Amino acid sequence: MFTGSIVALVTPMDDKGAVDRASLKKLIDYHVASGTSAIVSVGTTGESATLNHDEHGDVVLQTLELADGRIPVIAGTGANATAEAISLTQRFAGTGVVGCLTVTPYYNRPTQEGLFQHFKAIAEHTDLPQILYNVPSRTGCDLLPATVARLAKIKNIVAIKEATGNLSRVSQIQVLVDDENFHLLSGDDASGLDFMQLGGKGVISVTANVAAREMAQLCVLASQGKFAEARRLNQRLMPLHHDLFIEANPIPVKWACKALGLMATDTVRLPMTPLTDSARPVVENALKSAGLL
Repeated sequence: MFTGSIVALVTPMDDKGAVDRASLKKLIDYHVASGTSAIVSVGTTGESATLNHDEHGDVVLQTLELADGRIPVIAGTGANATAEAISLTQRFAGTGVVGCLTVTPYYNRPTQEGLFQHFKAIAEHTDLPQILYNVPSRTGCDLLPATVARLAKIKNIVAIKEATGNLSRVSQIQVLVDDENFHLLSGDDASGLDFMQLGGKGVISVTANVAAREMAQLCVLASQGKFAEARRLNQRLMPLHHDLFIEANPIPVKWACKALGLMATDTVRLPMTPLTDSARPVVENALKSAGLL
């Protein structure tokens, strides 16, 4: 279940910023029909930083309810306070989520020992499988391969979403982690295919929000070793991989979801603001380039 195209699902909101259940169902149905391997609910793309604790739990539970067993659901449970991350993780025990995705603590800039103790403490307070998430461009700290190797020895830490875009990390982690059951997942769509060619098992993807079938197909081709065919498809998606980050994620991808009729509005919560007029044609052209508009 921690392989293939896993969507980092946006959280759809109405004009007032409340969670839009009808659009959430539409998104989930779209991913089920498109062959997406799993959904990450309320990860960072799902605006976890601006949902309060009750909303966070409610969106994950709604996603589980609406998925109705048709697609695995992974809960985003990261926080910059270890106790808060533990609390979020424990909230989903026995709910049906298949695992948790936990981003490195942001702003605190902990040492490698601090990162190790943070993730170790979370894992020790749950039986749910844990996916580490390293995205230093957004958090200000980098979970280094040596620390990943220490954490991989903990039974229920089963994977990492590596979003540095640094492809050398794949081999660095592989050399240090001698466990074929520990999965490396790309968190960077633009380098995701190269990541898989080096031994990664899939992508936790922003692009999949709007190109779900294409990303699922890309991952299947990569898993079958059909990299020439996969690369042709990936080149068509490359403008999306880049231009969905023309402004801070998830601003562009929410606009794109609305443009494709996948949800009713592109509302984001402050301090995020809607996609600027100058960026809209860029995202629109990327959608056209991918054959989606």
